[in-house]
Amino acid sequence: MLQDKAGNIAGIIYTALAQTEGLTFKAIKKATKLTEKDFLLGLGWLLREDKIATAESGDEKDPYIYSLK
Repeated sequence: MLQDKAGNIAGIIYTALAQTEGLTFKAIKKATKLTEKDFLLGLGWLLREDKIATAESGDEKDPYIYSLK
């Protein structure tokens, strides 16, 4: 059941990222309306599947930008 939830959340994040060059955590959370817990679950799924890349944003409060590979 958790795998289904993680996959669904990953799909939501993937769709949000597909429409951009990349987004920060805060921007993804705002675009998807996901909780932090759900965001991290979906992010882990996408990272494990090697679907997204991360880069440093230079912002101490929101340090990473996530984008599709």
